[in-house]
Amino acid sequence: MLKISKLLRKPRLSATQSLTWAALASSMLVISAPAVAQQAGGVTGRITQADGTALAGVTIEARGDVLPQPRTTTSAENGRYQLPLLPPGNYVLTFKFPDGSEQKRNVAVKLQQKSKVDMAQSQEFDEIVVVGTQSSVVTGRASLKNSISSATIEGLPVGQDYRDLQKLIPGVQYSEDTRRGPNAGGSGQDNMYQFDGVDISLPMFGTLSAEPSSHDIDQVSVVRGGATAIGFNRSGGFLMNTISKRGTDEFHGEISYKTQTAGMTGSRKNGDTPLEFDEDRTWITANLSGPIIKDRLFFYTSYYRPTKTRDNVSNAYGDVPNYSSKRNEFFGKLTFSPTDDILLDASYRTSDRSDRTEDVGSFTAASAANGSDTAQDIAIVEGSWIVDEDSSLSFKFTNFELKSTGRPDTLFDFPRSLDGKLDVSALDKQGLFLVPKLRDLPNQTDVNHPDNNAANAFNAFATPLVNKYGYLDNGVAAGGGVVGGGSTINDQDFSRISFEVAYDRSFYAGDTTHDVHIGYQYQEIEEDLARNSNGWGIITAHGGETFAEDGVTPVYYVARLNQMSLEGVDGTALVPSIKSKSKLQSLEINDTIETGDFTINVGALISNDILFGQGLREKEGTVSGYEVALGNQYKMYEVDWTDMIQPRFGINWDYSDTSAVYVNYARYNPSASSLARAASWGRNLQKTVDVFFDEAGNIIESTSVRSSSGKVFQEDMSPRKIDEFLIGWNSQITDGLMLRAHVRYREGGNFWEDTENNARSRFEPPAGTPTTDYVPNLADIRAEIGGSSYVIAQLDNAYTHYWEVSAEAEYTTENLFVSASYVWSRYTGNFDQDNTTTKNDADTFIGSSFIADGAGRQLWNFREGFLRGDRRHQFKLYGYYQFDWDGQLGAFLIAQSGQPWEKWDYSLYSHLTGSKSDTSRYAEPAGSRRTDAHVQLDLSYTQNIEVYNGYTVQLRADLFNVFDKQTGYNIQNKVNSAGFGEARSFYNPRRLQLTAKFRF
Repeated sequence: MLKISKLLRKPRLSATQSLTWAALASSMLVISAPAVAQQAGGVTGRITQADGTALAGVTIEARGDVLPQPRTTTSAENGRYQLPLLPPGNYVLTFKFPDGSEQKRNVAVKLQQKSKVDMAQSQEFDEIVVVGTQSSVVTGRASLKNSISSATIEGLPVGQDYRDLQKLIPGVQYSEDTRRGPNAGGSGQDNMYQFDGVDISLPMFGTLSAEPSSHDIDQVSVVRGGATAIGFNRSGGFLMNTISKRGTDEFHGEISYKTQTAGMTGSRKNGDTPLEFDEDRTWITANLSGPIIKDRLFFYTSYYRPTKTRDNVSNAYGDVPNYSSKRNEFFGKLTFSPTDDILLDASYRTSDRSDRTEDVGSFTAASAANGSDTAQDIAIVEGSWIVDEDSSLSFKFTNFELKSTGRPDTLFDFPRSLDGKLDVSALDKQGLFLVPKLRDLPNQTDVNHPDNNAANAFNAFATPLVNKYGYLDNGVAAGGGVVGGGSTINDQDFSRISFEVAYDRSFYAGDTTHDVHIGYQYQEIEEDLARNSNGWGIITAHGGETFAEDGVTPVYYVARLNQMSLEGVDGTALVPSIKSKSKLQSLEINDTIETGDFTINVGALISNDILFGQGLREKEGTVSGYEVALGNQYKMYEVDWTDMIQPRFGINWDYSDTSAVYVNYARYNPSASSLARAASWGRNLQKTVDVFFDEAGNIIESTSVRSSSGKVFQEDMSPRKIDEFLIGWNSQITDGLMLRAHVRYREGGNFWEDTENNARSRFEPPAGTPTTDYVPNLADIRAEIGGSSYVIAQLDNAYTHYWEVSAEAEYTTENLFVSASYVWSRYTGNFDQDNTTTKNDADTFIGSSFIADGAGRQLWNFREGFLRGDRRHQFKLYGYYQFDWDGQLGAFLIAQSGQPWEKWDYSLYSHLTGSKSDTSRYAEPAGSRRTDAHVQLDLSYTQNIEVYNGYTVQLRADLFNVFDKQTGYNIQNKVNSAGFGEARSFYNPRRLQLTAKFRF
């Protein structure tokens, strides 16, 4: 370490040595691991004499309550100084001039941002001590960044979950979805979510993990666009990061209780779905922090317990057992500073949640309910070392685990094999049975007309089933419901291990400063999946209308189940669990050049993704290069470093002391890690199987669902990309008023999807479309090792376009904070990852959805138009006011355009397919229709009461959706299903939450 230390402590460059900085920066890539976007902020600035000339040798000291020991630095020859890697918080800067005089300034350090504090030496007094609040423009890096402080989080009616904080981000749509992310110029699966710098996106899927909450969050940092090559930002949407609270040299603690009863919640709109319930919710939080060793070692610990119960639950089938959800979360964090140049943090968060009687829909029998248990653990070790006044090192190791188990409340214990039988006399004891609906007669005037033969025959078969298993609608048995037991027993474990390490160094050449940043990141994400069917899985009734493979034998029932469910002769499972893995690496180098009034960022992020599947082994002399090997891990696909070079370039011009304009270009290559499972050869063994039965329940045959098995990749695909162009302006009009405006354009392309190998020629593509197969020798490969007729391919001419024009304002006084934004946007294209399933809010594979799956689902089938995430107009206004009597009023107002939708109808494609599924078969241009606009006002009032010196009681009320605007969205857009055009989801009703908190 001594040799490295000597090498890093290079003297500052003189003007004559300036040409060597690039060579030195390049050599650092070899001798040190590259850098990260640390869980810290910084302060930078320039010190001048009274006449404006640079002043060197000034000592700057930073003291903050979250920093165990103060940090110091010295101004360089050009007067510039910097204090990097400061934990976010409030600091006092002391400037000690060579003549012995001092000046002080207060500054707020924000997460992953640098605050700029310039200082001019006064000549009027020998010593000046001025403590003031520096309201400075965060140094521009030609990017769209937002910071949300703990004061803002506590002052507004936000909510309890991490995802609730997203509503405060300008330009990000307001969403109450619980899985998918909101749109911000890219798919909801393209956003990146970090908690204490740990990626908490669900591995393989990219959606936000359900567990994180907001009670420990101290600050939020958001990068919406214009990313630099710092922070490994590959997001096609936005990157959101948080930092948790930490201890100080004083003991602090609090305990709070929050409640929201059924009586505090308005009546819920539910359209034509008769699900009713009374919901009670409570939240208990507690934390304690302080010193273990004064000025050296701090601790912070917390406990969180949210509960939710639903009583008096009923639906079309009658009473439903009460639903309950309970969660216990513990968090501990240590902050240690062995010297004033070294800072270490270690934390561990563990959360266990138990849910009972889930997934009971409006037309689902209580017996089909499910339960689940989820455990989440996040371990972090990170540190920083200020090597000298011009360089620093940092590292971060994280381990994220999410283990989930899903069990139907009703379990069926009988052997299943392809020699078995379906008990047609007790279908509700065989699996999840979808009760058929009676068919309408094509000819209503003549019941016995030949056109009615098929419907009459089916109804004769289905009527006894409806009478036995249907629900009562005005006293008459109706079909379309669900009975039996939950279909799936699911054990699904995710993990993500990540290591990052950083080196930053400043070089000075006259009035020009180079801040060189180099970074390396390694991630390994895994999924271990064991998915079995409960009984025969999902059972549907066909009434003899479906024919077996011979085209003659009628099929009366079909069971769809996972092959893992089938047992061998000894009763053991035939198929092991499926393990999928991806290794993601990124290397970044960035130079921030400050010269005069200009700040220039030049850099590149270079990435490498390797996907590993299961079920094959490399073998020479074969067509595919593999042989089938049960349970063996194999390298599925690699995206090379040279294919993912993501340049970043930006220029920021401070044309005055308080105003700046900037331009930026950035390319992003989001990962497609979900394909590690979606295309894995292990799915040939864990694939979905359709089992066909005759009228007596005897098995006729079974077939694999073709799109669910392992898939070959098209050769030489280009990775998915998002190109972004940004022009912006910001200005500090007064000490309290900040204005910002920008125009942004994003273009997405090179989208990967699973599709039939001959889709280019089979489904009536437009003129000019290539007619060749994506994988020319697929037939030979399948003959050798099996697999799907579907392949992973780069779809021709797939694209998205996003335009955004934004105006934002922030106004701050001693008692008031207000933020306002208006964003006009237009999100168009032909590839809509957010609109690929029958659910509005679902986890779907990136690169393996309904897009391009068979007839009517190709890009040329009306898919061009407005994408689901389009919100043409969006206005947000929020803020809080502090009264003289220690009370505080907070408010949040959102007004945004509705959700685009279009009708789906299989009949347009009947000449290409026998399928009668409307799903994802567009019958008009994408986004031809739109739901109503949504307007919502949330309010909060907080009253602090000091009961003793330093001991405070806080009483709070949060009222969400004051005007009870339960706007409908998630439209039922299938033409051939009941309720076409009706909303299936609604914004949550008016609800009141009351909180009592004790603090010291």
